[in-house]
Order: sequence, then C-alpha cells, then structure tokens
Amino acid sequence: MARLRHPARGCPWDQKQTFATIAPYTVEEAYEVAQAITDGDLAALREELGDLLFQVVYHARMAEEVGAFDFHDVARAVSDKMVRRHPHVFGKEALRSEAAHHKAWEDHKAAERAATGAAGLLDDIPVALPALRRAEKLQKRAARVGFDWSKRHRLRILDKIEEEVSELRQALRERRPAAVAAETGDLLFAMVNLARHLGVDAETALSRTNAKFVQRFRFIERRLAAKGIDLREASLAQMEALWQAAKVAERPKRPRLQRKSVSCRTRQVSRSGAANRGPRHGSSSTR
Repeated sequence: MARLRHPARGCPWDQKQTFATIAPYTVEEAYEVAQAITDGDLAALREELGDLLFQVVYHARMAEEVGAFDFHDVARAVSDKMVRRHPHVFGKEALRSEAAHHKAWEDHKAAERAATGAAGLLDDIPVALPALRRAEKLQKRAARVGFDWSKRHRLRILDKIEEEVSELRQALRERRPAAVAAETGDLLFAMVNLARHLGVDAETALSRTNAKFVQRFRFIERRLAAKGIDLREASLAQMEALWQAAKVAERPKRPRLQRKSVSCRTRQVSRSGAANRGPRHGSSSTR
C-alpha cells in the first residue's frame, strides 16, 4: 500500500484518493462479503474478505501518512476492545448466564461511549448505516431504558401502523408532498418496529422480498420472450397474469396420494367369504 501511494513511484489513481473517496468502495466490499455469505460461496467469501481487508489497509495507510495511526494501531485497538469487553474470558470475572454477559457487554459499551464524549444514548449509532438497520438499532437502544412496547402489548404496533397509514392517506388527500414523505417514513419506521418485536430482521426480510420480486419478474420476461412478445410492448394485464402464474409456480407441489392396489386373489377371497357368510340383517339384499 505504501508503494501504491508513493508520491513519485506510486499509482496516479491511488495517490489522489482520500478517506472520503475510498469510503464508498469500503461499503461496497462489505456488501459483497455479505452476498458471498448469503450465497454460501466460501471461495467468493475468501476473495471478498481479502478485498475488505485491503480497504482497512488503505484507510490505515492514509492515516499513517498524516501521523494519526497505522495498521498495527487498528489491530491493537480492536484486540484491546475485545479483551476489555470479555473480562469473563480474559480476566477473573465470572458470568453465570448469557443474559448477564449481554448486560456486561452493554455496560462496557456505555462506558466507552461516555469516555468518547457521547452524552446521548443514541449519539454513537452511525448515521451512514442503511436506514432500516439504523431504525432497528435506534429502537433497540431506546428499548434498553424502557422506551418500547411491552411483550404483552407488542401487537398494538399494528394499531400504530394503521394510524400511520391513515395519516398518510390524509396527507395524500390534502396533496402535501412534504407530509406524504414524512408519513411514509413514519410508516416504514413502524414496520421496522413490528419486525423487531416479531423477531424478524427487517433488512434481511426486505432483501428476500427483493430477490423474490426479481425471480418473479424474470419469470415474466422468460414467458413473454417464449411467446415472441417484447417486454415493453406487453400489456399490464398480460404481465399481471404471468405474475400470478409465477406465484403459483413457487408453491411446493403436494405429493400425490397413491391408492393401495388390491390383488385379484384378495378380491376373490373377499367375495367368496361374503357369499359363504350369507346376507346380513340390514344389507341391501334384504331390502
């Protein structure tokens, strides 16, 4: 990295990069790591982790150039943090349960926030996080001090969602664009809150829905192409019909029940036995 950034012998592109210009690549590499994990592709994961590590090296080198810190400082800082947050592993403190460990972890993080001057409970939650993820973190952090729906009343969040939908409808009727945007945000925030209380990761759930949408839309494209119809010339009715067909195709097929076969000899024996016993009271032969 030092060679790439060298003022005289380095790469012109790397020489002019800054923390701000490299940051988008860092985020992109983190997402590619997550994608490799989602795909279960360990070969890709190895490569993407390397790319992400390179981003760490890049930022550390730029910091070293201005005398702030270097890569060794980064590694040492995270190592010290893990030791500090796990006194039951690296020290003599004993924790009896996972709940106790979680509380101790949060206490250590709170102490670290106080040491950095973050006075507010929500101050250190990064603004640059994806909005759904940040909403979840904000809600979880507020819940630690009791600002949350209780488990007993958590389904009242559905009432809150209906309230937000009503307010959005009102803003739409009144044609207030700013209010429409605000109410849409409130509705999304309430949906994240519901997902959190139901134990559903909102970011993951939406990612899966995105993937499902892509899969169904590709189904539409394939069916239209098979009929020689250009996607841009297809009617909404045609696409909607294929969308419904895609949904049907996703359903797992139920196993067909196999009727038990009865051999001819079994049927003959059955009939013979019935004949020998004669007609029973109430049978069709007596009526």
